[in-house]
Amino acid sequence: MTGTILLTGGNGKTSSRVAKQLNDAGVPFLMTSRNPPASPKFPTVRFDWLDESTYENPFKQASDISAVYLVSPPITDVLPPMSRFIELARKHGVKRFVLLGASPIPRGGPGMGKVHDYLASVGVEWAVLRPTWFQENFSEQQHRGTIRDEGKIYSATQDGKIPFVSCEDIAAMAVRTLTDEKSHDTEYFVLGPELLTYDEVAQILTDTLGKPITHVKVSKDEMQAKFIALGVPADYAPILAGMDVAISKGSEARLDDAVERVTGRKPKSFKTFAEEAKQAWL
Repeated sequence: MTGTILLTGGNGKTSSRVAKQLNDAGVPFLMTSRNPPASPKFPTVRFDWLDESTYENPFKQASDISAVYLVSPPITDVLPPMSRFIELARKHGVKRFVLLGASPIPRGGPGMGKVHDYLASVGVEWAVLRPTWFQENFSEQQHRGTIRDEGKIYSATQDGKIPFVSCEDIAAMAVRTLTDEKSHDTEYFVLGPELLTYDEVAQILTDTLGKPITHVKVSKDEMQAKFIALGVPADYAPILAGMDVAISKGSEARLDDAVERVTGRKPKSFKTFAEEAKQAWL
C-alpha cells in the first residue's frame, strides 16, 4: 500500500515503535502530538483527539495520507471524537484504518469496542489489534517504580495467567496491517508466547536482577486506589482494577499464533524482554 501513514498516539508505547519500524522500512509516515517538540525526531503534526480544530492539521501537512493508526484518547466514550475524525479522513481519501484495541474488549463492547464495530461496518479497509497486557508495563509504566524501589509488584490478579506481549510485536503487527497490499479486514489477538502469573513474572525478574522481587496480591479496592495514586483518572481506575479481577478468573488465559502468522516471527518471551529491559529497574 502506498502513501503516507498517519500515527495517532503521540510517543506512546506502540506508536513510537511503529514509527521506528516504518522508518527502518523506508515507509513515509507522520506522527501526531498534542504539543509537538520544536525539533522532532520524526515528522510530527499537532493533533488532539479532544480538540476538533486540530483534525485537519495532518492533511494540511501531508496530502497523500492513505492509512491511519488509531490510538484512542484517555476517555471512556471514545466513539464520538474518533468517528468524527475517521469520517473526515475518509473525505480526504484515507482508505485504511488500524485500531489499537485491547484483548478484554470485544467488538461492540465499551470504549474501543464501539470503534471496532464502527470500523467493521462503514465500508473501509480495517484491522483491529487486540493486545493483552504489555510487557513494557513493567519497565515503563505502573510497575517500574515499585520493582526498582520496593522489589514488589502489586496486582489484584491473584493467580490468573496472562500471555504478556511486547510492544515491539504489537508494532510489527501494526506495520503489516497498515502496509500490506491486501487489507486484513479482521481482528487479531496479539499475545506473547507463554501464559504467566504475576508470581511467575516476579520469579523471572528475581532471576534477571539477582535480587528478590515479590508479587503482592491486593484487593480490587486497593488496586483501584493504587491506580488513582499513579494518576489514572478516577473514572477509569475502577475499570483497570476490574480487569485485574477478571484476570484472576481466567479472562486472559489464552494463546494465539497471530503474531507469527502475520509477521513471520515468534513473539518475544518475557525472559528475553526482562534481559533487554533490566536497566529500567537498576
